[in-house]
Amino acid sequence: MVLDLVYNRAMDYFFSPASPEHQKREKAKARELRASQWWKQELGKGLCYHCGGRFKPADLTMDHLIPIARGGKSNKNNCVPSCKDCNTKKGYKTRAEMALEELSQNAKPQDPADDDSSEE
Repeated sequence: MVLDLVYNRAMDYFFSPASPEHQKREKAKARELRASQWWKQELGKGLCYHCGGRFKPADLTMDHLIPIARGGKSNKNNCVPSCKDCNTKKGYKTRAEMALEELSQNAKPQDPADDDSSEE
């Protein structure tokens, strides 16, 4: 509960959207990068950066580690192949925010009714 509150306040405090001009410019750069030989080689590996799963190149998308909406750039250091599920789950969050969210979800108290060890 407390971690949820901290997480939500942190998200509100740290999220400042990039300007529409920046987003438009970086989306155009991303289109160019998707046509590059480098990106085709990345897709050819068939690995999702986030979950490590193997996928066909057509099933991988370009994920910006620092999202364009948050001021991220479309370059080789910020773009990674991601399966559609991971990319959708990540959304506009950074990796640190995803880790915080995961900690917050894992820290929630378990319902004693769900605990199978007490049924002996």
